[in-house]
Amino acid sequence: MQTIHRYIFIELVKVFTISVLFLTTIFLLEQMLYMAQMLASRGLTFAEGLKLTAYTCPVFMVLSFPLSVLVAPVTVFNQLCGDNEYVAMKSCGWSFLYLMRPVFLFSIIIYIATNFIVFYAIPWGTHSFKETIFDIVQNRAHIDIKPKIFNRDFKNLVLYANDKKGDKQLIDVFVADQSEKGASKVILAKEGVIISDPKNFKIKIQFQNGTVHDVTENGKSYNILNFDRYERYLQIPSMEDLKKKLVERHDDVSYSQLKEKIRRRTAEGKNSDRSKARLSKNFSIPFACLIFGLAGATLGIKSSRSGKSGGIIVSVVIVALYYITLVFAQNIGAHGVVNPTFSVWIPNIWLSIFTFFIVRQTLKERPLTLVTWITDSFLDAYGYFKNLKNKSNSRSTSEKRTREPASR
Repeated sequence: MQTIHRYIFIELVKVFTISVLFLTTIFLLEQMLYMAQMLASRGLTFAEGLKLTAYTCPVFMVLSFPLSVLVAPVTVFNQLCGDNEYVAMKSCGWSFLYLMRPVFLFSIIIYIATNFIVFYAIPWGTHSFKETIFDIVQNRAHIDIKPKIFNRDFKNLVLYANDKKGDKQLIDVFVADQSEKGASKVILAKEGVIISDPKNFKIKIQFQNGTVHDVTENGKSYNILNFDRYERYLQIPSMEDLKKKLVERHDDVSYSQLKEKIRRRTAEGKNSDRSKARLSKNFSIPFACLIFGLAGATLGIKSSRSGKSGGIIVSVVIVALYYITLVFAQNIGAHGVVNPTFSVWIPNIWLSIFTFFIVRQTLKERPLTLVTWITDSFLDAYGYFKNLKNKSNSRSTSEKRTREPASR
């Protein structure tokens, strides 16, 4: 690698790293705030909070990588043009495509890294997250169950134990269960034992030697069931809420699991378009990194007249359009309007056409009218509102100075 290529590549890595760290932190902010709340209210330790945050990082890195791989070349080549280094490079006989070699290498490396995150890091993080949540649930479940006190910590369930042996064995148990709409159950048992179910990531109470009083159909039916053993799964509100906020939102599965799900649903005669679109998206998002790299370098050169802000504005607009199109395309693919495998590649198709156009214009030394119009429009709007704010502030200051002599 020549010196100029090494210089450009190092600058790309620097900007990319800063951008990924910044964007991932922004994406994680909601999770970190919620975990801080859990730490204060439910005994979540600081170490557990860090582990859960680390496990969710790959999900957000998939979002920050494509954006950063666009921002990095935009920033670097915008700076090269601003310092007239790009002009000096061209005067030395280095063509645009020659200077794109480190950008191609950089984009390929990020493409490989994004594939690794999608197919390995995210499934690993999701599974590890669920395991940690389960450990927290089963370790916290018995803390608030105290003898001779009605416990309402469990969702749709009131529990009372006359006595308690150790952490998990309850004596003379009374349970009021209202989990079913229009019905209620009262469970009376000589003994209850809290048991973990690692396979399903759940915990349950196993009742022994008791009766179930079942009132159904809004009091129209009443049944009594005697049992030697009876099981009831527990739902702890705070932990269920945690799972809903942090696990179900990013319930990503591996490539083999998705393939198996598609095969199973197809064999059962069920619709598998949603899973097919999701599987295809795992390939389309990393591929976008290859296009974003080349597009970013071109936009960095062509938006140099507007300064760094111009390049960032165009990057944000392109990324926003890309993800809006991706969500829309995935939805129409999942509902069978378009082939689900093809649908999620629609954003990459228009992005490739746009990149081909701007590269062609750059090679022919032609201006990008659309890019210039976008940056100028945003900058003009920003300047207008800034002047409006300054006039408002100056008017308020002058009115305040006018009132001061009058009050004296």
